[in-house]
Amino acid sequence: MEQKKVLLAVTGGIAVYKAVALTSKLVQANFDVKVMMTESAQQFVTPLSFQAMSRNDVYVDTFDEKDSAKIAHIDLADWADLIIVAPATANVIGKLANGIADDMITTTLLATEAPIWIAPAMNVHMYANRAVERNMQVLREDGLTFIEPGEGYLACGYVGKGRMEEPEAITERVVRYFTEANPLPLKGKRVIVTAGPTLERIDPVRYISNFSSGKMGFAMAEAARDLGADVTLVAGPVSLDTPARIQRIDVESAADMLEAVLSRYDEADIVIKSAAVADYRPKHAADQKMKKQEGDAAIELERTTDILKTLGAQKTHQLLIGFAAETNDALTYGRGKLESKNADYIIVNDVTNPDGGFGNDTNVVTLVSREGEKSYPALDKRMLAHQLLTYISEKEFDHS
Repeated sequence: MEQKKVLLAVTGGIAVYKAVALTSKLVQANFDVKVMMTESAQQFVTPLSFQAMSRNDVYVDTFDEKDSAKIAHIDLADWADLIIVAPATANVIGKLANGIADDMITTTLLATEAPIWIAPAMNVHMYANRAVERNMQVLREDGLTFIEPGEGYLACGYVGKGRMEEPEAITERVVRYFTEANPLPLKGKRVIVTAGPTLERIDPVRYISNFSSGKMGFAMAEAARDLGADVTLVAGPVSLDTPARIQRIDVESAADMLEAVLSRYDEADIVIKSAAVADYRPKHAADQKMKKQEGDAAIELERTTDILKTLGAQKTHQLLIGFAAETNDALTYGRGKLESKNADYIIVNDVTNPDGGFGNDTNVVTLVSREGEKSYPALDKRMLAHQLLTYISEKEFDHS
């Protein structure tokens, strides 16, 4: 998908801090973001914060023409593919409903033909005020889209509806909006994703496992779904909710995971093996808790079946994507796995990188294939997953 342009209109309220995070999330998702601010918004956060996050000039004054060859508010109105007002105060909602244009934001919004989304943020009683409700209804009838606020503790001390929606949720909605406007590259494809750790029992109370949270695998499953695929998620023991419209199969051990994948392998078009599978398991698991003894103890381990290698050996038509979580010489090991496992792609990440690895919400990876390598900077795992699968689908599938 070509880079889309998002114009963020920031009005005055304590939720302005969320707008800074929203700018960062949108940029991470590969959107070109420009920001407009009201005078009131600048009382909470400086324009420099948005400039740093967006890497674009910030617009605060209708009469501050940064390019003498252009009228700034008209140029911005024509530039945007989408405009988001976040946070949207009761004041700006009232202005827009009545066609008032008295600052940079309102003049630009009246001049644009781009879709406009409104993310309200205000006191619970203000949000329920009949005048505000009436203004919002006028804007809905005019074709503007509202991003409903959440309920919870508000800055004013009240508890109720009025919290601006979270930046991650707004970003996901923007991604879906532009994705759905384009052909879905994985439509009709059957995808299996493995995620999380496996657990190999020593006895009824102890086990061998690893630090995988499953976040990257779940992100890959959600991205495949959003790109049109029918997704089955085979998950080891993790504390993550099941994504909507995804079939989830919970497993425990490496053997359980292998069985779950192999039983569905023939019908799969793509397998994404992102789980951190244990390489070894106790050769003999005790039926009862092993009691503490004097001196040291030793547990004899045996190799588990290499799931990715098994899938590579049995591959017929499937596209096979593996992960390589390494602590040193990451790319060298990743290239080796591409060949030894007969995979089509290996996604390599160095888990010692503070911006990536287990448990983090971000990741830093390099995509390795027989055609070469493509590196990705630190990105939110969900955004990264979307970019990875979009790139791979463009390479592998005919979209004509």
